[in-house]
Amino acid sequence: MERTLVIIKPDGVERGLIGEIISRYERKGLKIAACKMLKADRATLEKHYIEHKEKPFYEELISYMMRGNILVMIVEGSNAIKLARKINGSTDPVEAELGTIRGDYANTKTENIVHASDSLEAAEREISIWFN
Repeated sequence: MERTLVIIKPDGVERGLIGEIISRYERKGLKIAACKMLKADRATLEKHYIEHKEKPFYEELISYMMRGNILVMIVEGSNAIKLARKINGSTDPVEAELGTIRGDYANTKTENIVHASDSLEAAEREISIWFN
């Protein structure tokens, strides 16, 4: 059973898309193993986004993620990492296929509704940051 971290970002929470987003993972056969809503602090976000620290969009990303509540989930199932990312769609909503979360709901690369871990190593690291 593979596990991955999924975050519904502030724009997804603000727009009332939590139920719609969760149902997309569940309809694909993935299970929500843990879930919590919170307002993220800077220190946690810096750990989570460490790989982006030197990139020009880093501060904008951190500020955006601190803007409001987020929903953090452990999603599990067969091929959970690849499936969650496929359900999410491309990071750039202009390139994201219709029928994906980002293709249907996102407007910008920064405010793109959801996050999902991109590898087993990232999933393990990210889950440990958000769930003790």
